[in-house]
Amino acid sequence: MNEAREYRLARYARRMLMNLLLAFVPVSLVLEYVVRAPPLWVFVTAVIGIVPLADWMRKGTEGIAGVAGPTIGGLLNVTFGNMAELILAIFVLIAGNTAVVKAQITGSIIGNALLGLGLAVLAGSVGRPRQTFNRQGAQQLASMLVLLVLALVLPAIYDYTERTGAFAAPSTGALANLDEYLSLGVAVVLILVYLLNLVYTLVTHRDVFSLEDDAPHHGPVWPLSRSVLVLVVATVFVAVEAELVSGALEATSEALGLTPFFLGIVVLAIVGNFAEYVGATYFARQGRIGLAISIAVGATIQVALLTAPLLVIVSYFIGHPMNLVFGSPLELFAIFAVPLIVNSITRDGETTWFEGVLLITVYVLLALAFFFATPRTESGAETRLAPPSPSLERSVARGTLA
Repeated sequence: MNEAREYRLARYARRMLMNLLLAFVPVSLVLEYVVRAPPLWVFVTAVIGIVPLADWMRKGTEGIAGVAGPTIGGLLNVTFGNMAELILAIFVLIAGNTAVVKAQITGSIIGNALLGLGLAVLAGSVGRPRQTFNRQGAQQLASMLVLLVLALVLPAIYDYTERTGAFAAPSTGALANLDEYLSLGVAVVLILVYLLNLVYTLVTHRDVFSLEDDAPHHGPVWPLSRSVLVLVVATVFVAVEAELVSGALEATSEALGLTPFFLGIVVLAIVGNFAEYVGATYFARQGRIGLAISIAVGATIQVALLTAPLLVIVSYFIGHPMNLVFGSPLELFAIFAVPLIVNSITRDGETTWFEGVLLITVYVLLALAFFFATPRTESGAETRLAPPSPSLERSVARGTLA
């Protein structure tokens, strides 16, 4: 009885939160087109508005999946799971901010695997000494994550190799072309692997990955017409909000004294994947930690297998070619750390609250490093935080703090 009551309260709280956040959608439109408010306010309200819209896209997709059957339904859930994030990244790409889009890819990978999974483990451990899950399915997801991370960092390793004396490219322009060709090749291969992964997880080995997904559905199932309407309307509004975000990105960066790189790798990544964080935490609280891990790690794999390759291909059609060369050692370190940490967490088939704390701690430390990072823009200039005050500079020069 207590579990059923907790389940109803959790569903009600989640629904109320998303409905409240939905009010930011019209607010952002009014600020942009009626009030002509500063870009900072437009940016903040628009990114918040994307969060409930992504949740409504999820509801529409699940409604269609409930009618279409388990195999087609699973395909729809996997394919449209990151649609809000993809739309947001495309509009940022249209604005020419390719570095921000690559930062968003990195942020999504570490955010889902560290922050999203950490919140789920921590929330699910409240009132429970430990939670257990299907170790076989989790380990297969973690192993796939290792291979995908290697594929993502390959273009950066190649770029570094070509810059050494033994493998010198003819010119900087020629090296840039080679990076783009390799990135396109990697993107095509990853999409093919994505299609094979769908066959593996939804057809030939469905029993390994669906032990908890096949739990009884709670609540009424939407009719197909309503589900399609909700999905279409939510997608349209996500596109509108994404355009507002991309248009206000640089001005917001200057107003806050933050780099566009930090906004992409932390803020935009969290916004694009917030629905996954809520979903994983929600199921973990119900004692379904295996499903929560599947959501968090699966969303990470989705970014590497589909979102990033699609963005590379789309970038050529919109006139802003983007490669997969993550030039920052800090980004490469963060991406490499993800499969190592996920493997260590899922290896024993159980989780405790302290493991959730450790996951969140690693994410916070990486976010702190990204906050102080000063990447160069495409023109070669550095993007830095606001300069320190003269009094602070004098204090540092004297070796003391004011």
